[in-house]
Amino acid sequence: MEISIIIPVYNKAEYIGACLQGLLQQDFDSFEVICVCDGSTDNSADICEEWAKKDDRIRVIHKDNGGVTAARRRGVEEAVGRYIIFVDADDELLPHALRTLFDAIERTEADEVVGTFRLHTGEVSPVFSTGQVAADTLIKTIITGKNHFPILWACIFRKEILEGTLDTPREIIEGEDKMMQVKVLIKQPKVCFIKDCVYQYTAGLPNNRHHTLEREKLYDDILRQVLSPRWSIFHTAYILHQLKEYERFIADGNDEVRKNYYQQVISSLPTGIPLYDRIVWLLPPFLARPLISLYRWAIRHKQ
Repeated sequence: MEISIIIPVYNKAEYIGACLQGLLQQDFDSFEVICVCDGSTDNSADICEEWAKKDDRIRVIHKDNGGVTAARRRGVEEAVGRYIIFVDADDELLPHALRTLFDAIERTEADEVVGTFRLHTGEVSPVFSTGQVAADTLIKTIITGKNHFPILWACIFRKEILEGTLDTPREIIEGEDKMMQVKVLIKQPKVCFIKDCVYQYTAGLPNNRHHTLEREKLYDDILRQVLSPRWSIFHTAYILHQLKEYERFIADGNDEVRKNYYQQVISSLPTGIPLYDRIVWLLPPFLARPLISLYRWAIRHKQ
């Protein structure tokens, strides 16, 4: 078996059928689909079982609700493929995606290959790069929020490189995909990018994620532990990550986070922090907020 496709499934009855149909129509033979049904309260699991009855390439695993990271971990544990691809239940792999990703990772002998994607509205993502990209560069790009490339989906991983990367606690319900990718990249794998569009992402779906300070503190602690073996390289990027999260809080009107957390953990700004972020940090929140709004508007207008 060459490829195992892992799909965490939680309350996606409206989408999972189209997701599975797209996988089964791929022009590639050696793959399995593992649907990890994570305690859905709708009939998502029943739909998966119906598809499994029609095609023995689909396996369905039922588990109590434990969050998306735990579901992905269980899928990887059950996988028999040499390579792993993650697909969200409300998204789809595009035609020829498996063949394209498999050929690329075999040709490059990489540990991970990253393609491009399109939105369900048809808008295609930019090509971040082609060829090999240094893992340290990708880590800095991801943790500072500047990634314009897929984090987990539209990627194919050598199975061994995922060992120990799917242990982020369930409390982390935002950015857990970035954390997993950083854990992969800290191992210094060979990562190659291709320009091929292989994935369709469904944007704008409602979720119950809330940006809370307690969750952000936990995220920061875990991220710092992950980066600690190469802290001198990533210290500035880590501080910029904290500043970006601080700016999110201020934009949302949560001014108290400054004295309750960020002033305690950011004693000084290292060289390399952009001027905009320095100014936002120096201003009191009520003055920083309109600047943040203006900056965000300018970024959207530029894009």
